[in-house]
Amino acid sequence: MQVWVIRALRSVCPFLVPTRPRPHTPYCTRAQGRPATPKDSTRRESPHVPKSVFAAGTAKRTAEYFKRKTGVGDEQPARSNRVRAFVHVPDQPLTASEWRSRKESSGYPERFELRVMESLLAAGAHLDVAKSLLTYVSIETGSLPYELLQRYLSICVFGGHHSEVSDTYDIMRSCFKTLDTGAYSLLVKGLSRTERWREALVLLEDIKKVITPSTRNYSDAIAGAVLHGDRETGWTLYGELLEQGLTPNQDTWQCLFDGAGSQHEHKDKLLAILSYMRENQAYPETPLAASIKTWFESLPDERWKGTFSSVDPRGVCRSCRTNLESIQLTEDEYGQLKHRVMMDVIEGKDVFNKTTPEELDSFKAFVEKRAAFDVVVDGLNVAHVSPQCVKSETLLAVVSELEERGLNVLVLGRKHMLNPSRNWARRDMQQLRQKAHCFFTENISEDDPFLLYAALHSGNHCNFVSRDLMRDHKACLPDSTTRRLFFKWQRGHQLVLSGYVPGKRVHFQKTSVYDTIVQTTGTAWHIPHDEERGDRSSYEVPQKWLCLNKEH
Repeated sequence: MQVWVIRALRSVCPFLVPTRPRPHTPYCTRAQGRPATPKDSTRRESPHVPKSVFAAGTAKRTAEYFKRKTGVGDEQPARSNRVRAFVHVPDQPLTASEWRSRKESSGYPERFELRVMESLLAAGAHLDVAKSLLTYVSIETGSLPYELLQRYLSICVFGGHHSEVSDTYDIMRSCFKTLDTGAYSLLVKGLSRTERWREALVLLEDIKKVITPSTRNYSDAIAGAVLHGDRETGWTLYGELLEQGLTPNQDTWQCLFDGAGSQHEHKDKLLAILSYMRENQAYPETPLAASIKTWFESLPDERWKGTFSSVDPRGVCRSCRTNLESIQLTEDEYGQLKHRVMMDVIEGKDVFNKTTPEELDSFKAFVEKRAAFDVVVDGLNVAHVSPQCVKSETLLAVVSELEERGLNVLVLGRKHMLNPSRNWARRDMQQLRQKAHCFFTENISEDDPFLLYAALHSGNHCNFVSRDLMRDHKACLPDSTTRRLFFKWQRGHQLVLSGYVPGKRVHFQKTSVYDTIVQTTGTAWHIPHDEERGDRSSYEVPQKWLCLNKEH
């Protein structure tokens, strides 16, 4: 067996013959090429976008600011360099004797070959270096270990070396009776880009016998089918992906739009993708948005025109002047959200880890006896907005601003705030109770369930003041539709303090008047899109839009 393996390796993978590295092949491109990433057509006008905790990139910019301010992370690059230097990656193929010498002098001969192959993968080294390592191992041992071949396969797959993927697959299939799911996943990805793409579908079926294939597995298989002109198989796999309850990724959507051609054949299915994005609050990244634009504009006799645009603070598209959907919930949406929050958050199974039944009942009776509130204030959260200020002074200033606007205000706090101290001045707290309704929970209780109850019970007009982004409570909701409604309600009703300076007037960040979601009127589409991958946190929304209109 060992002799046969060496012969097979030498016949199908001539490791000692240098090969040029092949460029990575895109999954799906049109005959005329992938649509170019759009230039920012709105850059010249530099539209003013109000600052908001929900605006894309805010969390990232804030983190970078504090990192610069504190110097945290400055030493990280040096530490990473030391780790990479642990296994030196050669820049050219080595002979068997040279590899042997390196192993003997490494000080860590155990699993030396595996660690080197992993380093070659991480460094994106030339394929010939990895081949020379395999040649050395085959000469030394007369065989190639499974783990080593699997890591070599990774280099071939992620480096776009298609013929080597095919050769390595044949070797592994001949030498080993079974492969693990990791190898199957690599082979589905690698073979889908070659003329043997149908074999990737067979491997996908093998994965199903063990586990549910991942979104990435389906994405690779779909890409292979569409790339080679079998759109029907691609759509069948996409339907299966959805049936499994998996979330499609950007690559899959882009592949389906790029591979659709200028026909109406799969129009309903492609529009269903946009509906999926709307219902699940998913946003295309700029390359996918460009593919969507190109597909619309390619539809015969429909005369779509796409523009990359932005939306002004009034909710008007700067390109077509259309008013976008309001952020305010309809009566039915509000009723649905209120019911689900009351059931799953306020009276959920873990709420009494944050309060007691008696305290919650007492609060409900407190709310019932008072007129509907206009604003609910998370007192402790707001009081900490300016660490250098007296907390009671900060809270009093915020409540005073709201009272001057003629609003009926509820302040939620903790009982320790009533104990006079340096941070909680008795005079401030007395004035506070004259300006607003106040309810103080036990010190161990959480404020959020009370805040949500009071705000939703008061009606759709009621806002709340807090810097807490409520992510845990959104996660408690049972389905994507309700989570979307919660986030929509939150963005339209949460007042966030911009900051507080003693003696200065209190300012709140403006709440959005329009919903950031895929939307259509039939003759127009507005699709918010992400400019950069990873620039937006999950609770933020994009600031750039794709505007599509039918020309008359």
